[in-house]
Amino acid sequence: MTRKDTPAEAPLSYEQAGVDYDLIDPMKVAAQRAAKSTARHLSAHGFSEVAASRGESAYVVDVGPFYLASIIECLGSKALVADEMKVLTGRSYYGAIAQDTIAMAINDLITVGATPLVVQAYWAAGGSEWFADGERAQALVEGWKAACDTCGVAWGGGETPALAGIVEAGRIDLAASCTGLINPKERLSVGDKLAPGDAIVLLASSGIHANGLSLARKLIERLPQGYLTEVAAGLSYGDALLVPTTLYSPVTEALYKAGITPHYCANITGHGWRKLLRHPAEQTYRIHTVPPVPPVLRFIAEHAGHDAREAYSTLNMGAGFALFVKAADAERTVETARAQGVAAWLAGAVEAGPKQVVIEPIGVTFGNDDLRLR
Repeated sequence: MTRKDTPAEAPLSYEQAGVDYDLIDPMKVAAQRAAKSTARHLSAHGFSEVAASRGESAYVVDVGPFYLASIIECLGSKALVADEMKVLTGRSYYGAIAQDTIAMAINDLITVGATPLVVQAYWAAGGSEWFADGERAQALVEGWKAACDTCGVAWGGGETPALAGIVEAGRIDLAASCTGLINPKERLSVGDKLAPGDAIVLLASSGIHANGLSLARKLIERLPQGYLTEVAAGLSYGDALLVPTTLYSPVTEALYKAGITPHYCANITGHGWRKLLRHPAEQTYRIHTVPPVPPVLRFIAEHAGHDAREAYSTLNMGAGFALFVKAADAERTVETARAQGVAAWLAGAVEAGPKQVVIEPIGVTFGNDDLRLR
């Protein structure tokens, strides 16, 4: 692919890549409000919802002696990058793609304090012929099982429809649902204990994870060698994009065993660091330390013409997960994460004040109007 001849390329926004949260989020809010009225049906079974989980990354039901949490998430468009790189390199990337898909669900589920129990697969292909590529299909199966083993979760089953006319021929739409257990109930983490004085610990991302891929794919129009353009010595743009998403449940399980219960958690996915505003409380999240930015994310921000505000509002910029813990637990939280092989930083603190994220090292502030998910 050759670079387009343009005298000076304008910044490339996420909206220009086809993802406009100003259009998507109002429907999500409307759906949440409609769904809320259905919670009354649980009472017929002797159960009730945890109302504070409405609008959070996973939904929680009180079943008596413990809580059940559930979530469903799709991979998005990262599989398209894997397909293009297969053409360019002859390699199958679907083992990593499988981990990405499971991570999208499990990393959301654990934000409420749940231990993942069961994962279900949804693999919707554009036609039966997708499954004829034995190497690709086997990589997807093996990668899915490996990710389940990493998280200690059972793979219960799934659905593999061939949806010609709905899914494009030669493509596949991947999703995962996950059910988890919150036991003991004290592990529940929906922000009711979140308060000024709490510490903010950030866990490292492995790269772009599975959010921002629409922008990343659009960007190849500006790159002289497309996906084969180097982002670092010996590392192509395509390979860097396809580094699998970090699975964070080993960290949250290790924290529980260490006696640390987060007051709140945020999976930093779509909306970037604006996700730190997810809890409805009017509090300030002041960040004094930011993680190193992975080369692929620095590359995207530079070539898309993003300033710091745009980059941190779209991409994870090196932080894939946030833990809000008691200040006294902060250092042990960092040590516990690192013992699981995940880099971590004591990055900031919760303060009394207006609802905003203040990222001091880069001079960026996100206010209440920058994230409305409820």
